[in-house]
Amino acid sequence: MSDWIARARQCADAAARLVDRLRAVAARQVAPAGRFDPALAETNQRMVHGLAWAATTAEAIAASADWAARADDQASFGEVEELTLRIGIGEYCAQLAHGIPISASEIVRLGELGLANDCTRFCEAETVRPFIDDGNTVHTRAALAALLAEGVRPFEGLGDGELDMMRDQLRAFTAERIAPFAHGWHLADALIPLEVVGEMAELGVFGICIPAQYGGLGLGKLAMSVVSEELSRGWICAGSLGTRSEIAGELIAANGTEAQRAGYLPRIADGTVLPTAVFTEPDHGSDLAAITTRAVRAEDGSYRVTGAKTWITHAARADLMTLLCRTGAPGSGYGGLSMLLAEKTRGTEADPFPDPGIEGSEIAVLGYRGMKEYALGFDGFAVAGEGLLGGEEGQGFKQLMQTFEGARIQTAARAVGVGWNAFELGLAYACERRQFGRTLAAFPRVADKLAMMAAEIVMARELTYSAAKAKDRGERCDIEAGMAKLLAARVAWTAADSALQVHGGNGYALEYPISRVLCDARILNIFEGAAEIQAQVIGKGLIARRGNAASR
Repeated sequence: MSDWIARARQCADAAARLVDRLRAVAARQVAPAGRFDPALAETNQRMVHGLAWAATTAEAIAASADWAARADDQASFGEVEELTLRIGIGEYCAQLAHGIPISASEIVRLGELGLANDCTRFCEAETVRPFIDDGNTVHTRAALAALLAEGVRPFEGLGDGELDMMRDQLRAFTAERIAPFAHGWHLADALIPLEVVGEMAELGVFGICIPAQYGGLGLGKLAMSVVSEELSRGWICAGSLGTRSEIAGELIAANGTEAQRAGYLPRIADGTVLPTAVFTEPDHGSDLAAITTRAVRAEDGSYRVTGAKTWITHAARADLMTLLCRTGAPGSGYGGLSMLLAEKTRGTEADPFPDPGIEGSEIAVLGYRGMKEYALGFDGFAVAGEGLLGGEEGQGFKQLMQTFEGARIQTAARAVGVGWNAFELGLAYACERRQFGRTLAAFPRVADKLAMMAAEIVMARELTYSAAKAKDRGERCDIEAGMAKLLAARVAWTAADSALQVHGGNGYALEYPISRVLCDARILNIFEGAAEIQAQVIGKGLIARRGNAASR
């Protein structure tokens, strides 16, 4: 085993201790009585969010150490892996000690949060110092960039032949059927062709996690992550097609009646039914307790839905809406929400919403165009009585919460795929474009960008896989899933921005695919929980975990 692998594990332990110290400081500020105080948390929001980002950074270091050990176990820890490990962990250790970028204009410094002495001790620790001094250096970045330019890539095996074969299959499909056409579809603002959707269905994309007894593959979230990542390497919209099926499938499999499972899951798995998630409202965003769209029982037992929803992806072409609405009294909060399985007629370009009681208007967007976004208006839209998920009202919020871990893991996987797409475009351009007698890749600042892109994408990928594995083990992983989404979204945006910078002026031209990838990457920090909301949830969860552990 390489000395760097052993050091990486020790370094991860040191990072975890630093975060534990920060968590204790944060708990004293926002949970002085042992319980999380929302008012204090708002006042001390930077502390709570700083804890979230520090913990995410430490977990990424730990996941990278695990990746290095896995590569070593498979006799695949070579020069490119060692450089990737040293650069990635070296950078993240430096961020923990000196400042973590939490947005393009915000740096959180643990020293300012009361840990100045702890950060100094962390930097000087025998296990951390080598990474800070000799990990992420101009020499290691140049060496890694040179290997990447030669076509060498960091180890990505999972130690599972079925999953590794699935990755190869999806990568080949994406290279042939998605990547060559994605930019044209984007520029035309066109939906992904149904022919391609059908081919994805044949590959099992829509039934990855649906139980085999209902026609799915019966695999877990790690498999879902691999599929989402590979499809998103070609185009985020291809990876996102499976998200709607994943959410609907998980909702129905976990909460549906047997009739609902038998009626919908096989058709979702084979692509016959394309679902869409209808949760967000114009004035409420992440505040689901304030949802006002109402569903009222009619005399015939059906529901009549009235209200407005927005940012509904793939709505016109969808056959089934998982529709979160209020069946309880106004002001009944989370407990008054129910989930309806609302069937609709698949729309056409000429008539996108042909059913009575529903209208939709397309929202023009920068990127993420392949399924289109809509604002929907419901006016007495009919939903069959047997469409109440699980057959019981008032369970909608609880049912939806059960899907959030998987949805955020999948979003993180899509972000990883987008990051790789940006990296490959940036690398290809840097190797082809010549200035002043040599390729762009030969210039140190360009090499720096390429090396950092690769190292950070590996770290985000491994953090995503770690969350997926926890989910597959049946463990609660809301915090871990949130961390994966938080980091991967930042990494995807940074990679896209860096790759466009490598392109120079050409990157700003619509004809170059990197312009699309930049637009696509930007949404990742917003949907499935904006970064600020995500950091709040993670920070709160970490403090609550500590409080629960202390009480035991």
